[in-house]
Amino acid sequence: MHEFHVPNARIAWAFSDEAGHPVVQLHGLTSSRSHDRLLNLDLGRALSGTRLLRYDARGHGHSTGRPVPEDYLWPALADDLLRLLDYWFPGEQVHGVGPSMGTGTLLHAAVRQPERFSGFTLMLPPTAWQTRPAQAESYRRTAEGIEALGLQEYFARGPESPRPPAAADNPQVLPHVAEELLPSIYRGAALSDLPSAAQLARVAVPTTILAWTGDPGHPLSTAQALAGILPHAELQVAATPQQVADWPQLLARDVARRAG
Repeated sequence: MHEFHVPNARIAWAFSDEAGHPVVQLHGLTSSRSHDRLLNLDLGRALSGTRLLRYDARGHGHSTGRPVPEDYLWPALADDLLRLLDYWFPGEQVHGVGPSMGTGTLLHAAVRQPERFSGFTLMLPPTAWQTRPAQAESYRRTAEGIEALGLQEYFARGPESPRPPAAADNPQVLPHVAEELLPSIYRGAALSDLPSAAQLARVAVPTTILAWTGDPGHPLSTAQALAGILPHAELQVAATPQQVADWPQLLARDVARRAG
């Protein structure tokens, strides 16, 4: 397994080198490269002629971590991302793609180093700003439940979350995270939020925002707000699995535009 060392963690990665434009692909909270493929969120599968870096965030998938909530704050994950970009693509502009926590990580990196990015394809922006406190409280309760019952028992007892219409065909999966790390990862997410509107308004990076309907954890309100705040953003909303199936081609379009 390929690993990249960052402070207090080792990052598992995969790199596909077809000698083209650099692309980095992230994933969402408690997911991983392999889980995003199961959930039809691996948009990089449609890319060709690029240099594609995919990696598991610290504590997720095959990456390591420690049970410290502050390690999983989105600005801390942005530190890891920028270290990876400095190693793999020094001095180059990179196209970034990722859902939910991946979107948060990319935007925190962008407000610090917007010049590192040629474009973004942001998927399923998470709760943010006014909608974040309720989600944060839900994450804290989940962390406590896992500590009290264990991962398997907690998710076996809990009600199955309603699926958005566009994800109706997706399988239910458990978190791809070691049980001893999972409460800290949820608490780190509870302490995280997107950058402020004033910060994001200075990120003049061409951006496509991909959202879907009927998902309180990834509300349209965040996607619509980002589309209005980011200077060069367009929003596309999916209501069916067939529309989500088009997202890999939208990523390929975005990357071709930036490479051109």
